[in-house]
Amino acid sequence: MMWRFDHFQDRVAVEDEFGAQLTYSQLRDEGRMLCQHADGRCLVFCLCRNVLGSFVGYVSFLNGGVVPTMLSADMDAELFGALYRTYQPKYVWAPKEFELEDGCCRYERFGYRLLQTPFGDETRLAPDLALLLTTSGSTGSPKLVRQSYRNIRANTDSIVEYLHLLADDRPITTLPMQYTYGLSILNTHLDVGARILLTDKGIAQKEFWTFFKAHAATGFGGVPYTYEMLSRMRFTRMDLPSLRVMTQAGGKLTPELHKKYAQWCADTGREFIVMYGQCEATARMAYLPWNRSLEKIGSMGVAIPGGSLELIDDNGNVITAPDVVGELRYRGDNVTLGYAEKAADLARRDDRGGMLDTGDMAVRDADGFFTIVGRKKRFLKIFGNRVNLDEVERLLKAAFPAAECACGGQDDLLVIFSTDGESLPAMRDYLAEKTSLNASAFHTVALDAIPKNDAGKTLYKELDKYDA
Repeated sequence: MMWRFDHFQDRVAVEDEFGAQLTYSQLRDEGRMLCQHADGRCLVFCLCRNVLGSFVGYVSFLNGGVVPTMLSADMDAELFGALYRTYQPKYVWAPKEFELEDGCCRYERFGYRLLQTPFGDETRLAPDLALLLTTSGSTGSPKLVRQSYRNIRANTDSIVEYLHLLADDRPITTLPMQYTYGLSILNTHLDVGARILLTDKGIAQKEFWTFFKAHAATGFGGVPYTYEMLSRMRFTRMDLPSLRVMTQAGGKLTPELHKKYAQWCADTGREFIVMYGQCEATARMAYLPWNRSLEKIGSMGVAIPGGSLELIDDNGNVITAPDVVGELRYRGDNVTLGYAEKAADLARRDDRGGMLDTGDMAVRDADGFFTIVGRKKRFLKIFGNRVNLDEVERLLKAAFPAAECACGGQDDLLVIFSTDGESLPAMRDYLAEKTSLNASAFHTVALDAIPKNDAGKTLYKELDKYDA
């Protein structure tokens, strides 16, 4: 059992934008009923939206020993079919309008149905397997991340400790339920008896802010794209007296935005907390204490309680000197079991042994604070010069804040993608000046939209199809 809902009884656990509420005791009882209809431990595909049916399904399954695979309710039908055939779940928990050709309804609640599939209990599950999530940006791959009960408990305890979460917190949902960051917000606040404000509306919609204000939300989380949008919306001018804390993960903010929000929170008595994590480490690996946020702009901080970070050079040696770039390695009980690419992998035990080579390149300063400088695979050689694509993106976003952009390419040809076609020549000239490289090294492509996943993270693989 992941949570002890008996501790909180009549406290409200969740409230949605339509006025529906469930107390912790009601959530416990709903979970027991749903898991009884699922006939015990088995694999279930959960088609997620930020609505009550989806929430009750996730919480019930995780707490009741049923293994949920969290997928977007709006995912591509072909991809769903491929995953369905590969992993053969016993049930699908889905919005009532979802049709499963070979499924029959066993239970219906909160606008969701439990659909039994023909597969039965054929898919074997390791005893410690708790949850399956798609990898970040996965659009056509059957690869899933295997999270254990120990992983989720360790990360939950750590986050509760360093964020100082309390029962009177009221987080509002801003991230998809199938995204590890979004789930960690649910997991940790349920652990302390808080009230979760559940909405499927986005931050660009008026209804989101109406719900926020009416129910006195105290905090939310966002990826860099969230904070870029908030900046365009002049968020810091909004009247939000209940707001106490904002967290950020899912990629690195530009230093300008980091400073903007850190300064605003410092000036208004709020907390702005930058964090770092990956699905492969359950959720979080590092955080920047809010009271160091202005002092350490650009940093993702220090290891979370119970974890440790180090930098590794190209030869596999630990880097001990400050300000030297290396690959970031993490150790902790929240490091997940490994990947699955077929049903047989769900019976596997721990492949990682608590250690994760993150694939991120970072530096550590003299105070022990880490700063991500880019992905190991997001570097190009341009005329013999090593160019960090993530750093190039940050330069462009700072110089052209009104334009959405992304960078890709290959050695000796860096490609700038942007939704602002008129600014592309200026972007190319700006990078040529900043990098002291000939403008012929830069190619530009105008797009209607930068491809992103449900969490707002850029899908760089989707950009590969554009011929430079």
